[in-house]
This record gives sequence, structure tokens and C-alpha cells, in this order.
Amino acid sequence: MVTAAEIDIEKKAASVPPGTFRHTVLVAAKRFKSTWAELGKLLVQVRDENLWEPWGYNSFEAYALKELHIKKQTALKLTRSFSFLAKHEAPEEVSQPDFPQKAPPFEVIEVLADAEERGQLSPQEYRSLRDSIWNAEKPPNELKKEFVERFPKPPPEPPPESLQVRKLAQLARKLAAEVSGCRRVPHAIAERAGALAEDLEELASGVNDA
Repeated sequence: MVTAAEIDIEKKAASVPPGTFRHTVLVAAKRFKSTWAELGKLLVQVRDENLWEPWGYNSFEAYALKELHIKKQTALKLTRSFSFLAKHEAPEEVSQPDFPQKAPPFEVIEVLADAEERGQLSPQEYRSLRDSIWNAEKPPNELKKEFVERFPKPPPEPPPESLQVRKLAQLARKLAAEVSGCRRVPHAIAERAGALAEDLEELASGVNDA
């Protein structure tokens, strides 16, 4: 089934002279799921050479979204993943016309690029596992799972204490309101719930993260 985005890209491509770099990127965007590295390579060039400017866009992200129907995060993942390969593979290999078609699956390279960005993957370690991704004996989903477990993301940072206290105060106030509105709850309990909400609100007003 042809999507609205694909139809729009086709219309845009029809309005751009064939053979131009802009037309090449549009065609690649239409088929990028099967040849992600092709589009990643082209997007890196568009970004690095600011080609989006003469095409009438205010930013690379705006160009990717409006012309290619690619969200900011997706464009970032594509450019980062291709840049990862370009960094670790020989330049003469990267410049080969069939390099994008031979590139490992996007979901696998994305995990490795993220791991390198976090400082978890060194060039030496990439070389040690290179054969497992370029001459893969496992399906992409298994490789991705293996690398996600090998290079786990760090746990998210806890929210600031001031935010936690404000959230607790809001929850306490909501609870106090519900308790006071329930006829089955004794008045003494409703009063304690209200007092707790007041205490937390007072605490929240004086908490900062300095």
C-alpha cells in the first residue's frame, strides 16, 4: 500500500529535475527502508554542505521533515549510523557504489553507534566484532538483542528533588480532595489527608536543586 508520504515524495521528485542531487535524495528517501545506508550517506552530505539552504529550507531538520517526511530523530539516527560506518570502514570501501547495499542492517548499526557515543565501544572492539555484522550468521533482530545486552544503556537520571516533591504535593492534594468527597471516609482521616497535602505543598515551596 502506497502511503501519503510516498505519494508526496513522488510529487516532489516529479517537480525536481532528474539527475540533480536533490532528485537523487528524494528517490533514496522513497526506498530508504531497504537501503538505509544510501539515504544516510546522502543526508550526511546534505547536512555537512548545507545543501538544504538553496533548496529553500531554514534548517536541515526542516528539510528532512517537509521534503522527505523524515522526522528529526530518524534523520539523526540515519546520519549518525552512516557516519559510524564511514568512520570505521576503509574510505575506499565506503566510496564504492555498492557499499550502501552491502551495509549491515540499520537496527544493528544504530545500537553500535549509540554505544560508541556513550563511550562503550572502542575502535578495537568494533574490529573484533566486525565479522559478526558484515558476515552475519544470525538474523538482525538476534544481533540487535545481543548488542543491546552487551552495551546496555545507562539508567535514566532521576528527576530533580524539587520536581519529585512538587509531584508528591500534587498527588497528596488530589488524594485529599477525593478523600474529603467520599462520605465513607471518616472526617478525621480526611483532615489528616488535607494536612499531609499542606505539609508537602509547604515543603515543595521551599525546595530547590541548588
